[in-house]
Amino acid sequence: MYLLTYIYKDKEYIGFLDEEKKGIIPASKVFLELNIDEPKDMLSLIDIFDNVASEKIKKALHSCKAEITLNQVKISAPIPYPRRNIFCLGKNYLDHVHEVKSLKNVNADVPKNPIYFSKVAYPAIGHEDFIDSHFPIVKDLDYEVELAVVIGKKCKNVSKEEAESVIFGYTICNDISARDLQQEHIQWHKGKSVDTFTPLGPYIAHKTNISFPPCLEIKSYVNGELRQNSNTNKLIFDIPTIISDLSSCITLYPGDIILTGTPAGVGAGFNPPNYLKQGDVVRCYIENIGELSNAVK
Repeated sequence: MYLLTYIYKDKEYIGFLDEEKKGIIPASKVFLELNIDEPKDMLSLIDIFDNVASEKIKKALHSCKAEITLNQVKISAPIPYPRRNIFCLGKNYLDHVHEVKSLKNVNADVPKNPIYFSKVAYPAIGHEDFIDSHFPIVKDLDYEVELAVVIGKKCKNVSKEEAESVIFGYTICNDISARDLQQEHIQWHKGKSVDTFTPLGPYIAHKTNISFPPCLEIKSYVNGELRQNSNTNKLIFDIPTIISDLSSCITLYPGDIILTGTPAGVGAGFNPPNYLKQGDVVRCYIENIGELSNAVK
C-alpha cells in the first residue's frame, strides 16, 4: 500500500497507488467504498487510519480502479506541512561518523546515545521540486539520503517491542544541509532548516509493505554518479531503539516524522569536499519505497 499527495488540475489531493504503481486511486473513492468521510489531507488520513483496519482499506482498494495516471499529476511531498519540526538523528551510520570528522564542531567518536536535532520543514518539497541553493548565503551545500519513519498514533513510553505498532509507514528524505552555516552556528538547526532543504517522498510506503526492522538498500546519486550506497540494517541505533528512546519523555503524534540518519558518501566526506552546485540533480533511492529526485537552482 503506497500513499501520496498530488496536484491534479491545480488542486491538491491524496490517493493510493495501484498495484503496478502506474496509476492513482483517489482517496475519495476508497473512503466512499468504506462509507467514511474523506480525509482532507495526509495528516487527516493518518489520524483516522488506526481506526480502520488496513485489511479493510486493502479490500476497498481492490474494488476501485485507478482513475489518474502519474504523468497527469505533480507529486507533492506526502506531508507538505508537517505539524511539528522533523526529528532527526545525527551520526547514526558508523561510516558516516568517520567521514565527517574533519568538520568543525563534529568529532569522530561513536555516539553512546542517539544524537537528536530538529529540522524545520514548512513546507517540505516534493519529487522534482527545485532545491533553492541560497547562494551566496550558502556556499557548502550538501545532500543526505535518509529513511524517514512516519508515526501513526499518539504514543509515549513506547517499548522496543511496541515500536512497530506506532509506525504508520516510511518515506525518503534528502536532508539537505548548509555545512558552512552548520559550522558557523555551532549547532545544526539553521543549516538544516533553510527553505526547500527538506525534499520528501515521493510516496509513503505503509508499514505492511516493509519488513521490520527495515533492511533496505539506501543510495544517492549526483548527476548519475553513485555517492552513497548502504543498507538501513547498518544503523547504529535501530528504529525500535530510536522510537523507544525518543518517546521516553516526548509524546509522539500521528504524522510526526523521524529521520534515521545518513550513510557515508556525503559531499563533506570527500577530500576535498564535493558539494552541490547549481544545476546538479540529486536522486535518492530506498528499496521498496522509490526514488526522490531534485535539482539545485
